[in-house]
Amino acid sequence: MTDDAKKDAQLEARFWKEIRDDMTVMLGLGSEIEYRPMTAQFATKEDHGPAWFFTSTDTDLGRHVRDGGAQQSSFHFVSKGHDIWATVSGMLQVDQNRAMIDELWNPYVSAWYEGGKDDPKLLLLRMDLQHAKIWKDGSSLVAYALTLFGRDPQKDYQDNVASVPLR
Repeated sequence: MTDDAKKDAQLEARFWKEIRDDMTVMLGLGSEIEYRPMTAQFATKEDHGPAWFFTSTDTDLGRHVRDGGAQQSSFHFVSKGHDIWATVSGMLQVDQNRAMIDELWNPYVSAWYEGGKDDPKLLLLRMDLQHAKIWKDGSSLVAYALTLFGRDPQKDYQDNVASVPLR
C-alpha cells in the first residue's frame, strides 16, 4: 500500500469512527432541497453504508424524494471536536423496509411519530454512499504556528485530505 493510500485509509477510518459517535449531518439535495440537520444511522458495524434517515412525508425532503424517485444527494459532517470534516455523496431514495425500520427504531426516533412505526407520515430514506472527501483539521491557529517555524502550512496540510470511494 502506498503512503497516500495509507493516509487515505487512516482518514477514512477516522471518519467512520467519528460519524458513528455523532450521527448528525447536514443532508440535502443540492439546489433542489436546502441542507438540514438529520441523524444518519448505519445498520452495519462495518465501515460502509448505506446511511439511513427517518423523515416525514410532510417535509420538503420527504415529498421530493418520495415523488421524484432516487435522487443524487450529499451530506456534510463535522465531528464533535471539529477535527474531522467530510462531504459525502450518494443516491437517496425511499426504502420502507419494515425490518430496517424495526432495526433502526429507537426512543429518539419514536418521539417524532405519534403513530410509532405505523405512523402514516413515517418515511425511511436510504442513501447508498458513493464518495467522500474527508479533511483533518487544518485550523488557522495550526497554520499560524507552522509559519512561525518557517514551514509552509499548505504543504503540510496536503496530507490531511482524502478523497475515497465508499461503494
